[in-house]
Amino acid sequence: MKEIIDNRSYERELEEQGITLIAGVDEVGRGPLIGPVVTACVILPVGYFVEGLTDSKKLTPKKREFFYDIIMRDAVSVSLGMCDAKVIDDINIYEATKVAMYQAINGSKIRPEHVLIDAMKLERLDIPSTSIIKGDLKSISIAAASIIAKVTRDRMMMEMDLAYPEYGFKKNMGYGTKQHIEAIEKYGILPEHRKTFKPVSDHLDHIYDEKRD
Repeated sequence: MKEIIDNRSYERELEEQGITLIAGVDEVGRGPLIGPVVTACVILPVGYFVEGLTDSKKLTPKKREFFYDIIMRDAVSVSLGMCDAKVIDDINIYEATKVAMYQAINGSKIRPEHVLIDAMKLERLDIPSTSIIKGDLKSISIAAASIIAKVTRDRMMMEMDLAYPEYGFKKNMGYGTKQHIEAIEKYGILPEHRKTFKPVSDHLDHIYDEKRD
């Protein structure tokens, strides 16, 4: 029997305490070899529920687009954060994700009273927060943020695919698929590639060794 997860329990508990401006925060793009890490901060109306709105990874692209439009229509506030490949290479992906999360929260047009965050802990946040493991499944606010961040990043990768079709970004969204890795070996590294990520860094080392020889 399939387990039914109540994805409003965290929101309900806060609402019972009189807290109504609850933000969900999530990220997309920690694993790809190219492009930014994207975060979203979403404040939904009190008591908000939409059947099927869950972790973006559990949804088809068509369903994500469907829920994206609904969230953008209904949300009290939606804001984004983003760190590009250069920042990721400079400070590492974990720290870049936190920077992008702070950007999304601070960019909210309405200041949240409480922030629900998927897995990450934001030590410098001056708003009460709760870090939830698998939060995109357990909190509808985080699920909404995951969808906004995922659709936003996927659209960026689709645009990148138009410029660099050989890398297959339309299908792999920047992850290290066979086509993507073979394209790196054949066509080289793009400015948007994360130079500290393997196998991109291995390719750079190989080029450096060849030049030195």
